[in-house]
Parts: sequence; C-alpha cells; structure tokens
Amino acid sequence: MSKRFLSPWKDSREKPVIYHCISRVVERRFAFGDLEREQFRIIMRMMEKFSGCRVLSYCVMSNHVHVLLEVPPMPEGGISDEELLKRLGGLYSEAIVKEVAGQLQEAREKGLTEWTAEIHARYAYRMHDLSEFMRTLMQRMTRWYNRQNQRTGTLWEDRFKSVIVESGIAARMMAAYIDLNPVRAGMVSDPAQYRWSSYGEAVGGGAKGNGKKAREGLVRACMSHKGAGFEAEKWKEVAKTYRKLLGLALERKSGRASEEVTAAKSKRLQAVTQKSIKPGAKPDPNAVKQEDNNTVLPELEMAAMLGHRIRYFTAGAVIGSKIFVNEAFANARERFSEKRKDGARRMKGHAAHTARDQLWSMRDLRMERA
Repeated sequence: MSKRFLSPWKDSREKPVIYHCISRVVERRFAFGDLEREQFRIIMRMMEKFSGCRVLSYCVMSNHVHVLLEVPPMPEGGISDEELLKRLGGLYSEAIVKEVAGQLQEAREKGLTEWTAEIHARYAYRMHDLSEFMRTLMQRMTRWYNRQNQRTGTLWEDRFKSVIVESGIAARMMAAYIDLNPVRAGMVSDPAQYRWSSYGEAVGGGAKGNGKKAREGLVRACMSHKGAGFEAEKWKEVAKTYRKLLGLALERKSGRASEEVTAAKSKRLQAVTQKSIKPGAKPDPNAVKQEDNNTVLPELEMAAMLGHRIRYFTAGAVIGSKIFVNEAFANARERFSEKRKDGARRMKGHAAHTARDQLWSMRDLRMERA
C-alpha cells in the first residue's frame, strides 16, 4: 500500500500516538560508522526539540535506523512566541532566531496579528507531524553526509516505513525490539554496550554523558499507559523490568566469567519456556502482570522472541491489542476489500506462541524474512 497508515486519533489529547519508523540507506550500503551514527543522533535530538515530537526509543545501525516516535497534538491555540523561539533554537542558528524574534516583536508592537500568524505558520506546520519530523531528519542527515563525503544524491532508500504502535505492552516491546538490533546483528552481546541506541545512551550516557533524554523516552515507552510522562526519575523503577525484556535477567557482576552468566541465563530461560507450554502450569515468578488485560506475560520468553527478527514490527501497519488494531481498521475501512470483516490478525512465525492473544497486527504477513 502506497498511502501511509496514520493514527486516526492523531489529534487526540487523551491517547498517545506512537509510530515505529524505519529508514534504510540507499542500496543498503554500510555507510554509517561511529561519526555518522553520532551525527544522526545529534540531528535527531535537534528535531525533537524543534518539533515537539518525542523519541521514545531509537537505534542507529550501519545501514538503517529505527525511531520509536510519539507525536503529540499541537497545543490548543498554538504555541507562544517564547516557545516558538525556544524551539527554533534547537534547529536554527542564533542569527536566524534573533531575526525571527525581531519580526515577532515588530508585528506585536504594530498590532499586525496576520503577520504574527504568518511568522508562526512558517515553522509550525513542521511541528507535531510525523512526516515532517522524518523528512527533515532524513534531509539534514543527507546534506551533512554528502558534504563529508563529497557526494550528491539521496542517502536513503525510498520513503521511510512506519507502524502505528499502541501504548502499553506493544510500545514497551517495540522499544526493546529496537534496542536489541545490535544484539541480533551480532555486534554486541549486551545492548548496553551499543552507544547509538536508547538503552545504550540511557545506561552509558550520550554526547553529554548523562543519558537523561534516553531515560525519559524509555520511561514513557514503558509506562505511558499508566499516565507516566517523560520522567527520568522513574528510570530505576523501569530499568529492572526493561532489562528482563531485553533478556538481561541477571545483573552483570564483576569477577563472574561471561560463560557462567550465559549458561545461567540459558538455563533459566529454558525453564521458563518449558513451563509456559505445559498444560496447567503455574505462572512463572519472574513474569510481569500486564494491567491492561489482566494477563501474565513471561518477560524472559518475550526476550527470546525479540531475539529474532519480527517482520510484523516493521511491516505490520498497526501493532497492539485486538481492540486497538480493529479501531484503526474501522477508521481506514475504505482501504480494504469488502470481504475483510475486521483488521486484527494473529502473528505468525517467531511471534506466534509468545504474543498469543496479546499483540495483533493489521497486516496478515505470510512469512518472516530471515
């Protein structure tokens, strides 16, 4: 389908609007080294400050990028002059911000409301918007990369792909899936070791060494369904559960051989998996209760699933509970044939057993690519 799926509640002030965005380098070249990955993160954070959109999770790989992005609605009545100038400072030079400030001041002093509105509109249309966030991010990265490498032309392969993600377990699992990219690629054994991801930044710090932005995003990804905002102080509460979802149930301890840790994790995961498939088995004590649907989900089993590539997470159009997916389907009914009665489709492949009835997809994908 050429037309992008957009959340039907994108202007809602009550339900979070979250997208998993994926963009690949043209011809899937391995174009990004350490310098390029760091630059992408810098531009991404600049866009975050400018646009009002918030990055919940991200990972910058050698030939593609993942961004889990929350797109809140524009505040009622728009934003103030002060807020506009603050946001412009995140993306534009001091000289441009000063020029815009002078124009706003003159327009206000002369009572020229239409001119004031025009100044705001010049920039506001690119705020609180998925496509504009990704378009500007991709364009700025392309310009920077081309200057560095004396080249011209596009850096990215086609348009970016996006999947609508429900808050709660779907958003939490999507964040972990994104952070596990370098592990699945065999680049690191622990996602904390990868600097250009949300978890790596949250644990080790970003360019400024504090990792606060990344912790805020992961807290929101894991707890937005409980009313949590971008509250870095809740990271300790979130980190333990998130590490389990990443397959890191055992904390790293100095002096312990890596082989011993790996063996212990494998034994524990095997026990959980065997127990989960036995009829009448009791819930695992390491399982976490999902308040949204009163279902116990074994986090280590989920981690095993996320260790594989789940095509639904990048091509499923909409991911979430059955009710959530069907709601999105009802609002995009004209895009499907009359024969299709509902939108929610069970996941297959690696996700079939573990996701069970908790996660559904809009698209019925016939196979998972290796």
